[in-house]
Amino acid sequence: MTRPALLPLYINGGFEEGSARFDNISPVDGRLLSQVVEADAAQVSRAVKAASDALQGPWGRYSAPERAAMLHKVADGIQARFDDFVAAEVADTGRPLHLARTLDLPRAIANFRTFADLAVAQVDDCCETPQADGGLLFNYTVRKPLGVVAVIAPWNLPLLLLTWKLGPALAMGNTVVCKPSEETPSSAALLAEVMNEAGVPAGVFNLVHGFGPGSAGEFLTHDRLISAVSFTGESRTGSAIMKAVADGVKDISFELGGKNAAVVFADADFDAAVAGVARSSFFNTGQVCLCTERVYVERPIFERFVAALKERAENLKLGYPDEDGVDLGPLVSRQHREKVLSYFALAREEGAQVVTGGETPRFGDARDQGAYVRPTIWTGLPDHARCVREEIFGPVCHIAPFDDEEEILSRVNDSPYGLACALWTQRLDRAHRLARRVQVGIVWVNAWYARDLRTPFGGSKLSGLGREGGRHSLDFYSEISNVCVKL
Repeated sequence: MTRPALLPLYINGGFEEGSARFDNISPVDGRLLSQVVEADAAQVSRAVKAASDALQGPWGRYSAPERAAMLHKVADGIQARFDDFVAAEVADTGRPLHLARTLDLPRAIANFRTFADLAVAQVDDCCETPQADGGLLFNYTVRKPLGVVAVIAPWNLPLLLLTWKLGPALAMGNTVVCKPSEETPSSAALLAEVMNEAGVPAGVFNLVHGFGPGSAGEFLTHDRLISAVSFTGESRTGSAIMKAVADGVKDISFELGGKNAAVVFADADFDAAVAGVARSSFFNTGQVCLCTERVYVERPIFERFVAALKERAENLKLGYPDEDGVDLGPLVSRQHREKVLSYFALAREEGAQVVTGGETPRFGDARDQGAYVRPTIWTGLPDHARCVREEIFGPVCHIAPFDDEEEILSRVNDSPYGLACALWTQRLDRAHRLARRVQVGIVWVNAWYARDLRTPFGGSKLSGLGREGGRHSLDFYSEISNVCVKL
């Protein structure tokens, strides 16, 4: 029998093993993909110390153009091993092959190139201030690295979201210790190889594998040498990290959960709205923080919309990642599927009408050992139902009718989350009016999941703190200091 691959740690420019390991299981068919070294407290501490020391080494003397050149070299390395990274992402997540090829890898490469170029092109503020004695004060700002940044990435878009943080963190001269999700470690392990091959100085990039409480995640966030934490994941975990870094008053950037709404007005382009809501509800098997779980449809088109979305959902193809025409893969793990299925059961208890889905498919082959679930639509629940208020993170949405603007604005904002909202209407005056009042970080009008890496991204309420993207990322990952010179 062939032994499974072993995914090591990467600390201070070297790969290393450890005494503890855990299994990386395929969500497609339940087979063992690899074994992963779990970092112990001493290894995490050494990784952080190596990152701290690297700030005083050659990396600390790199100019912005030199850092940018290094990041472009890393991007080139990912491009050169494009198929290896695609295979790693697909193996860990089960997502359709075409999504990894057209979204995950191109975005990961762009994350390094975009922030490298932005860091070089930035122009900081400067001004002259006349003084009473006839002299001048010349003020200008400089950007300094924050220090050692802990980057904790989620499992739903592993490489995309890891590089979304790594790109600007390294571009601004920081050093990093990364902890990918224990569910999806493979592409991060490949990235460590690329970093090593690209000649990134020892200690600048470090990789530790493990879990949260009592493992690498907790060890990392409690380390006194950590200057900042960038985290994407559950709101509950974000709260725990905030408590861990509170005494040190460390910088944090959180992109957390969401219970996002889509609002469809009767004047919307009906077919475009149906297609858009189907995509926003079921894309990546509903495992994107921006996915729609609450759908509100103006009453005159409600019944027609429910029927059309039902047809769309039932025509989505579940299958192997490399199957022709496959739309949906499995959930990330059988454990996560149990969580999603528990909400399916709760919805019935709360009185939901199951329009379609609500169960696991049966394939009659190895996929039955995976973590598949059918796309699901509910109606009939009140706004206070748990299934309408709590994030499920699966391929499911609840559809409810509404009658007017003020009503729907109140209902959309009545949520502990505030990440995203999609408005479907051909009246741009209405769209602009509502977009200013919806309590979320990003509003789409007649679109969903359209992004420009230079624009601000983040949420409010339980959906996070801070903004990422463009200069907002550069601001977070740098200490901005003013220099005042008397002339």
